[in-house]
This record gives sequence, structure tokens and C-alpha cells, in this order.
Amino acid sequence: MARWVEVCKVGDIEEEDVIRFDYDGRTFAVYRSPDDMYFATDGLCTHEHAYLADGFVIDNIIECPKHNGRFDYRTGAAKGAPVCVDLRTYPAKVEAGSVFIEIA
Repeated sequence: MARWVEVCKVGDIEEEDVIRFDYDGRTFAVYRSPDDMYFATDGLCTHEHAYLADGFVIDNIIECPKHNGRFDYRTGAAKGAPVCVDLRTYPAKVEAGSVFIEIA
């Protein structure tokens, strides 16, 4: 059963940035886009399992800190070598000043 889990307060993520969120033995990455929307993906790179929250966010792309692979965090699509496997994405919403993600 899917449920909405509170990640942080809206102001805890800077525009064009990412934070790490650990929950129930899993790691997620939660992003704030340049147009003030929130997104969530798995928190580990599909190539070498580096923490994406340690990477760089430019526009709607997260760059893995280990080998510079790139993903579109809105869709999870792999966008640059060496990554070739997409990230899993999760619905995100803002409610009462907090950011939530839906976890199955």
C-alpha cells in the first residue's frame, strides 16, 4: 500500500538543489526545480550506487558525484554516460508547508 511520507519543510531545499532522505531502509533524493516544483527519485545512482544527493543539480538534471552520469530527475531518464539504467521516480507534493513523497 502506498503512503505519503513527510520529507522536510519547503524551505529546507534550496532552488535547484537536492537532499538525501532515508526512510524504512531505503535512500531517496528529493529535488527542488528552478520553477519551484518538487520531485523524488531513488537516492542511489544506477551505475555505481553513489548517493545522488552528493551530486550537482543543474536545471532539471542531477549529475552523479562518482562518474558524472546524468539523469533527468523529473522522469528518471538516464541522460549521460556512463549511466544507462533510468532512476525510479516517486510522486511528490507540498502540503501545509511540508514536502511529501509517495512511497509504495
